[in-house]
Amino acid sequence: MKSIFFHLMPYPELPPDFPAEHRSVWVDIDPKLYDPTVGHRTYNTYLDQLEFAATCGFDAVGINEHHSNGYGLMPSPNIIAAALSRNCPDTNIVVLGDSVALYNPPLRVAEEIAMLDAITGGRMIAGFPVGSPMDTIYAYGQNPATLRERYHEGVDLIRQAWTSDEVFSFNGNYNKLRYVNVWPRPVQQPHPPIWIPGGGSVDTWDWCAAEDLVYCYLSYFGYKAGLRTMQGFWKKVQEMGKETNPFQGGFAQFIAVADTEAEAWDLYREPAEYFFNTCLHVYAGFADPPGYKTPNTVRAGVEGMVERAAREATARSEARAADAAKAGAARSGNASASYGSKKLTFEAMVSKGYIILGNPTQVTEQVHELATTMNVGHLMVFSHFGNMDPELVKMNTEMYATKVMPEVAGLFEDDYEDHWWPKTDHQLAPVGSRAQ
Repeated sequence: MKSIFFHLMPYPELPPDFPAEHRSVWVDIDPKLYDPTVGHRTYNTYLDQLEFAATCGFDAVGINEHHSNGYGLMPSPNIIAAALSRNCPDTNIVVLGDSVALYNPPLRVAEEIAMLDAITGGRMIAGFPVGSPMDTIYAYGQNPATLRERYHEGVDLIRQAWTSDEVFSFNGNYNKLRYVNVWPRPVQQPHPPIWIPGGGSVDTWDWCAAEDLVYCYLSYFGYKAGLRTMQGFWKKVQEMGKETNPFQGGFAQFIAVADTEAEAWDLYREPAEYFFNTCLHVYAGFADPPGYKTPNTVRAGVEGMVERAAREATARSEARAADAAKAGAARSGNASASYGSKKLTFEAMVSKGYIILGNPTQVTEQVHELATTMNVGHLMVFSHFGNMDPELVKMNTEMYATKVMPEVAGLFEDDYEDHWWPKTDHQLAPVGSRAQ
């Protein structure tokens, strides 16, 4: 099983009363809350963490794309990947990914991933998400009714651009190009592995199964809640008569390791509560615009992870408002007075499996259970979450890499081949300063 150090890059200094005083961390978050000095420090700290994970021996480091939010400060993951490409000379880089439908034309993604593959000598993995409704519909103004059609056309264009050995024309509904001729070409042939991040769409299961693409479920809510979604994907694979190779599946999980379970409870409480109560404070009106979910997903009754996060955030907001009304807003001063009692508790996060927590043995057992019950060969590890202190991130990262990862790395390797991973025998040797 491959372990990928995955980073969301959240803004770490939103005020304590943010969920009570602001309706959403996404789309219409108050610009005045962003401090450029904090941003400067934060970006460089996060790059340090990604580079440190590479030195610890993670199989890859991973990043993603979001817009107009305090949840994740990566509007352009390829910029972050470029910074990592020279400073992580032996580690694969997973861009999970580029929101293809937001690029006009998507050929830009083909060019930039090819550039990164050239710089790294063939160590790139390309991820193509449809994109959250907050990013695509509200921040970038796409039409939800045509978003997925635009997305699939864009992915088709990128794959053709990488694999065609001749200049060609592309006449799509959304992209009309007389000359398609990507220079540079990717090192990996026919192209870098393609992973598809998903939040629960039934149609994404079908597409990944049919096209032999990795379905990577990026959930906030842990392996216990994510089991049903992964079972749905593997059922689609079986229905098509294909092998349920665990390396065609991926999952994201929050991990909290310490020397003892008691220490883990003490160390990780604050950053976990910051992430789940502040970074996931999403206004429900942004989470499920009409036309964004496919009819098949609606009929299947599948709730997306963003939709669930917004629903739970709304329930907490309504509970705070009800308490404030009962107490009398005039006497209590403001609605934020009841915020503390309406947070998702750390105890609930751990008991429900949102966070795998404990000493190395306990964490190893839970990661093993996750991998085998969900049948996933790629684990996106959140060793950083929320406003975690840099020293704690370093400890968590190193403990997972040295005490947990070796115990689970051998899962599946004797029975399955990972067809969706950069092949080392196809990679180029480092040159220039990277060769020193």
